Amino acid sequence: MKLQDLIVFENEDLVALNKPSGMLSIPDREGKDPSLKELLQEAYPAIFTTHRLDRETSGLILFAKNAGAHKHLNQQFETRKTIKIYNGLVIGSVAEASGSIDAPIAENMVKRGTMLIHRRGKPALTDFKVLRDFTIYSWMEFRIHTGRTHQIRVHAKEIGHPLVGDVLYGDGKPVYLSSFKPKFNLSKESLEERPLLNRLALHAARLKIQAGDGQWLELDAPLHKDLRATLQQLEKRK
Repeated sequence: MKLQDLIVFENEDLVALNKPSGMLSIPDREGKDPSLKELLQEAYPAIFTTHRLDRETSGLILFAKNAGAHKHLNQQFETRKTIKIYNGLVIGSVAEASGSIDAPIAENMVKRGTMLIHRRGKPALTDFKVLRDFTIYSWMEFRIHTGRTHQIRVHAKEIGHPLVGDVLYGDGKPVYLSSFKPKFNLSKESLEERPLLNRLALHAARLKIQAGDGQWLELDAPLHKDLRATLQQLEKRK
C-alpha cells in the first residue's frame, strides 16, 4: 500500500487521508499491525493525531504536521465546530426519511470493548438521512455532533437498523450478490462465491474544518471499491 494513494488533501499544516477499512488509525497496545500514523511518521518530520476512526471504518482522517496546527484542529474537534458526515449501509428499510438520535452512550461493563445506550453515559447526538432505500438495505447519511466511541454503530442499532457487516452491534454477515440477484450464477472458474462486501459498511465521507488562516476547508473521501461495487449492484436490483 502506497501512502500517496491514500492522501486526498495536503497543505503545510495538515494531511488528509482516505483510510482503508481494517487499518488502524494509530498504533494499538500490541503494536503488531501497521497504522496510518506510523506510515506518515516514516514520510514526515512530525505527525500529530487530531482524531481517530474505528479500525473497521473507512474514510477521511486528518493528521496535523506541526504543533500549532495540532492545537488548532484539536480545539475544533473538542468544541464540536467541525462538521463530520458519514455514509453507511444499514440492514432493512428505515421508516423515517430523516431524524435525530439523541441517546447517551456508555461503556458496556459486561462486554468489554463495546458500548451501549445508558442513562449514565455521555450525551450523544446523531442526525440521519435516508439517501437510498433498497428495501433489504438502506444507504444512509449520518452527521455526528458528538464523538463517542462507536457512536453511529450504537445509534444505528438503537433505531433497529444496525450497520451491515457490524460484528459487534449487528449480525456481522457479509453481502453476497446471490442474496438479492435472482439469476445469480457462479462463474466456471469459481468454486465458491466471494462476498461483495465483507466488512463494516461505514465510511467517513466528508469533513468541514477551519484552516489556520480562518478559511473553511471542505474535504471529501471517495468510497472504496467494495462499497462502490455493492451500491452499484443494489442500484441494478432496484
